[in-house]
Amino acid sequence: MMRLFAGLFGLLLALSAVADDGVIVVTANGKFADVRGDLVVAIEQRGLVINTTAHVGDMLERTGRDLGNAKRIYDQAEVIEFCSATVSRAMMEADPLNLVYCPYTIAVYTLPGKPGVVYLAHRKYPSTDALKPVDKLISGIIADAK
Repeated sequence: MMRLFAGLFGLLLALSAVADDGVIVVTANGKFADVRGDLVVAIEQRGLVINTTAHVGDMLERTGRDLGNAKRIYDQAEVIEFCSATVSRAMMEADPLNLVYCPYTIAVYTLPGKPGVVYLAHRKYPSTDALKPVDKLISGIIADAK
């Protein structure tokens, strides 16, 4: 029985590590609206255009009520989607399969019970020469938004 529990515990640790490997999260102190505004400015100052802002927090709140699940996941949560013609073209010329990494997204959110902390998250890109500029672009945007 102990082996079973140890095995399950090990599996849970491995699964959580895999999930953490695919995402980079940084925190900023402040209000959601201010950090989100700084994020938008950091994107636009690079000459990039925001394609879509997904209001994920609002959607989850609305559908949670419809499904009878009142648990609040986020206080506020949005995913901002954008692209860079220059960076995207270079990465796809290197390998057409890199299309799966475009468009780029940055999630900005706050959690219940954690006032004054805003999270900025993005997917972690493989460390290939073609994708390093994408990581540099997104990391720079987030650094400017903090």
